[in-house]
Amino acid sequence: MVSLMRAFLKRHWPLVGLGVLLALVASYLLKSGKDLLEESGLKEIMAGEGLKLQDVHYTQDDPDKAVKWILDAKEVRFSGDRKTFSFNDFRLRVEPEDRPVLKLMGKRGDYQGDSGDIKLWGDLEGYSENGYKITTDHVLINEKDGSLRTDMPVKIVGPFFSVAGRGLFVDLKKKTLKILSDTVAIIDREAFIS
Repeated sequence: MVSLMRAFLKRHWPLVGLGVLLALVASYLLKSGKDLLEESGLKEIMAGEGLKLQDVHYTQDDPDKAVKWILDAKEVRFSGDRKTFSFNDFRLRVEPEDRPVLKLMGKRGDYQGDSGDIKLWGDLEGYSENGYKITTDHVLINEKDGSLRTDMPVKIVGPFFSVAGRGLFVDLKKKTLKILSDTVAIIDREAFIS
């Protein structure tokens, strides 16, 4: 059974790809905050108190990184020093040229510029166009060390399998993914063999 699982994961490593896409989402959220401020001409307003924007729809097409993304949020708040920002009731669509489209939804997110931490929580759901879905309640992404982690229950469902457990660690540099405890994997043997 273990060798069957290893062979399957070697052959279908989109779980790691999903983790990589989540990290890309987080880095684009960071960039969106900076670009949104620059494009809106609101830098001067933020000198002391920060800024709150309602019903934000922001699109960025970055040909250098071969990706387009769209952020919709009910509310975005920037700190006065522009090192942190938070967003509520967000939907993000990432369209990379060479990978499947990813949609991510959640209740809240925070970005801390000094640490590189991006915290996303509240009924998080991520969907990839190639049929994978991840659900959890909280994710911490550190863009500096290239990791994604949570200690909350996680469920990942794909076309041939589902994996559920408690805790998740993704090393984006090594392209590894671990569900930390209480892991239950279900493989659709018929789909795997065909």
